[in-house]
Amino acid sequence: MDSEHIKEVTIEAAVITVSTTRDSVSDSSGALIRDLLTQAGIRISYYAVIPDQIPQIRGEFFTALKKANCIIFNGGTGLTHDDCTIEAIAPLLEKRMDGFGEIFRHLSLEQVGTAAILSRALAGVTCGKAIFCIPGSNGAVTLATSELIIPQIRHIVTHAMR
Repeated sequence: MDSEHIKEVTIEAAVITVSTTRDSVSDSSGALIRDLLTQAGIRISYYAVIPDQIPQIRGEFFTALKKANCIIFNGGTGLTHDDCTIEAIAPLLEKRMDGFGEIFRHLSLEQVGTAAILSRALAGVTCGKAIFCIPGSNGAVTLATSELIIPQIRHIVTHAMR
């Protein structure tokens, strides 16, 4: 990629864990995402753990939009009756990055086999900011954060900025 497509932009990240069973003490996936981002030189400007409920997820989405230009939701992306992160966030995206979910599932196939089809990983942009919804397992957050988000975040935010 031509370097003129990527501007020098400071990335501020928000990490939001969606879970009915975790809290800030037991949230290993949220901690892992924060550690990976910090190691990559990305500042964490917001963190929360919230239940699988659409109003709370959307409330955190709008709060995070004011504090970060990279928002990562982890958890609530599966097929169980209470998983609703995708339903909460997808309608709020101005543009979707379909390739994110496609590549995530492709890479997941190597790790978890055909169970990768259960992932509804999603990404897009809103208000000039990058939004990611990823599964909440430690393996999934490591894969998505290390292999997809960190390598491309400056490029994504450069294109998304208004």
